[in-house]
Amino acid sequence: MIGILIVAHGALGESLIHCASHVMGSRPLNLQQLGVTIHDDPVAILPQARELVQQLDQGDGVLILTDIYGATPTNITCRLLEPGRVEGIAGVNLPMLVRALTYRDEPLATVVEKALSGGHDGIINTTMEVCNVATGYRDH
Repeated sequence: MIGILIVAHGALGESLIHCASHVMGSRPLNLQQLGVTIHDDPVAILPQARELVQQLDQGDGVLILTDIYGATPTNITCRLLEPGRVEGIAGVNLPMLVRALTYRDEPLATVVEKALSGGHDGIINTTMEVCNVATGYRDH
């Protein structure tokens, strides 16, 4: 099973885990988060992040999801990457996390691909037409 670590600003990671737990019916195993605040020194957080990656890696690898490319969480993650063993994706959203959790028994490369497609495909311009198709609601 692929381990998943969310490295994000503040409580975003825990909030995403809480929401994913709601969607999936229970808190998924082998899923952790590391919240980064403005007061945190990235060099000081790096050992904690490394320890979380080691805890999450059961031999199949770890996917690290971060919030904003170029920000501190992604910069920390860049120092943890090991192609084929520890992969990273920036721009985490709930559809991405749920997709990664759904496919985490597949190889790491597949989980990365599915998470990317889930994140991308989960972004939809919610127009009246889209809402009508999705819900059948037409009271406008």
